[in-house]
Amino acid sequence: MLEVGTKAPDFTLLNQDGKEVSLSDYKGKKVILYFYPRDNTPGCTKQACGFAEKYPHFQEKGAIVLGVSKDTVASHKKFEQKYSLPFTLISDPDLIAIQAYDVWKEKNMYGKKVMGVVRTTYLINEDGVIEKAFGKVKAADNPQQMLEAL
Repeated sequence: MLEVGTKAPDFTLLNQDGKEVSLSDYKGKKVILYFYPRDNTPGCTKQACGFAEKYPHFQEKGAIVLGVSKDTVASHKKFEQKYSLPFTLISDPDLIAIQAYDVWKEKNMYGKKVMGVVRTTYLINEDGVIEKAFGKVKAADNPQQMLEAL
């Protein structure tokens, strides 16, 4: 996990609409950058729907929500539409941001060791510096946790 107080690595990837998105596009705003394993899985759906439900509160506080996984643009689009997600989902199949933010780790799945995204959320300030970092977050609790962190 990246250290609080360090500059957040910039990246340019595609969102659920196939448009390029860079972290630097949001300079001057607080950014909640959350990394999750997969679209349409129970935990990831709970987390995304929690962020969607609380999205107006994040907007009131001037914060942007960005969700990142290695799923495809098409998968993100379906996920966004199925759950009416009002925020940006970023596709990172080549693990560019996922590795830059140190969330690609060995995990234990049903007794097997596999590589995957460890659910992690960063709060990045207006100057692009990591203000808070939460590792191994609980999917259902993370949106409220981030609202309180603001």
